[in-house]
Amino acid sequence: MQQLTSLKNHLLIAMPQLEDSWFAGSVTYLCEHSDEGAMGLVLNKPLPVHFDEICEQLDIPRVTGIDPEIYAGGPVSPEHGFILHRQQGNWGSTLNITEQTHLTSSKDILKAIAAGSGPRHFRLALGYAGWDEGQLEAELRANSWLTVEATPELLFDTPNEQLYDAALKVLGVSAEFLSSDAGHA
Repeated sequence: MQQLTSLKNHLLIAMPQLEDSWFAGSVTYLCEHSDEGAMGLVLNKPLPVHFDEICEQLDIPRVTGIDPEIYAGGPVSPEHGFILHRQQGNWGSTLNITEQTHLTSSKDILKAIAAGSGPRHFRLALGYAGWDEGQLEAELRANSWLTVEATPELLFDTPNEQLYDAALKVLGVSAEFLSSDAGHA
């Protein structure tokens, strides 16, 4: 049996034992995962921040009236913004995760979104989740997370309040049957 070496482009679904942590009820998209650690964005923790506020703070003129949800992407560097998006573009500071999923952290994509010429399918997050070498693997062994391969539908088309249940449904699991008790065969 082939062992999975990277969970890049997978979702981490928080198990009940994380109930008292920052990650309670979270679904986190892994943008990077290697022997050196992992980096991801939490996709279902909306913040009480509006796009207008971000544009005003960064001196970006608004042309469109869109007001996308802003998410708490993780507890690390909450002052930095990240845009997970579907469409490729010539944005600076872009990590191509898959052919259909990209992560950009430069101001030019925010300007494009505010002008109406940016990607149509995106999630905007402040901060990120990070794991040091071996840390995520230890959390997985402790049954803190379930994992499922991400799809563009889950990432961009599923409302944040439905994302936890939708990700579990891909696994054939319902939240009411999850237990905080860990077990190993």
